[in-house]
Amino acid sequence: MRHSGIKATLRSYASNKYLILMFLPGFLLFLLFQYVPMYGILIAFKDFKILEGIMGSPWAGFKHFQYLFAGEGFTDALRNTVIIALLKYAFVFPAPIVLAILLNEVRLSWFRRSIQTITYLPHFFSWVILGGILFTFLGRDGGFNRILGYFGFQPISWLIEPSYFYGIIVATDIWQSVGWGSIVYFAALAGIDPTLYEAAIADGASRWRRIWHITLPAITPVITIMLLLSIGNFLSVGFDQIYNLMTATTSKVGDILDTYVLRRLLTMNYELGAAAGVFSSTFGLLLVILANRLVKLYDKDQGIW
Repeated sequence: MRHSGIKATLRSYASNKYLILMFLPGFLLFLLFQYVPMYGILIAFKDFKILEGIMGSPWAGFKHFQYLFAGEGFTDALRNTVIIALLKYAFVFPAPIVLAILLNEVRLSWFRRSIQTITYLPHFFSWVILGGILFTFLGRDGGFNRILGYFGFQPISWLIEPSYFYGIIVATDIWQSVGWGSIVYFAALAGIDPTLYEAAIADGASRWRRIWHITLPAITPVITIMLLLSIGNFLSVGFDQIYNLMTATTSKVGDILDTYVLRRLLTMNYELGAAAGVFSSTFGLLLVILANRLVKLYDKDQGIW
């Protein structure tokens, strides 16, 4: 019985050998860049010496975590990270949902496709390019200040003043990600039964009521899954974006855990950098577990496990 099961499995693999071959490169790359680096977690618990390697270095226990939490700049970096994360969950996360719902209500297909194309484009540019565009446009002599000058306003150093930093981070993240992020919600909206809308219209429901009572409940499972998956990266608030937009004058409000880790690595302090990474990942994992438990209490059919 066992041998017949093995033979059936081998036959199944043989009949799908081309699919398996197509799958292997991506799987190997995933292992290489996602699982193999986990070996470096050990650095956080060792007095790492390059010549002795990770396994040859002596164990240090939780000493580096104690140094991390008491270290200069860590508290500020953690506070800035949490503030930016909360702002992004409040404004950036709902933006693709709102865009998808609004465009779903548009009946002019050419207009809908045009808006989708325009909003998708920024996603394909790196933050190095987008940062250069923003520094040119938002600089003191940039295009935006020139427009303000026509209306009698004084030029503003948008990327220099710390008071504008959080707003710029949120606004530019929406600009870069709103279109691409809306794709999954467009797919969810496409699966809604159109007869539900027809029945609501026949009952005299307004457009807002149709959105509130039909559209949103229908895509709530997708929203829940996307939210739970993103919570795991709560403390990863966009290193590329912040590193390319942060200046010396905005570092007090822009320094986050990722930039803190980078500074530690540049000073050859690998242990503290690894400890910060382990802390961030562990915190994200605990948040996902807690959030999934809360979702299960509300609806047992939802959640990621």
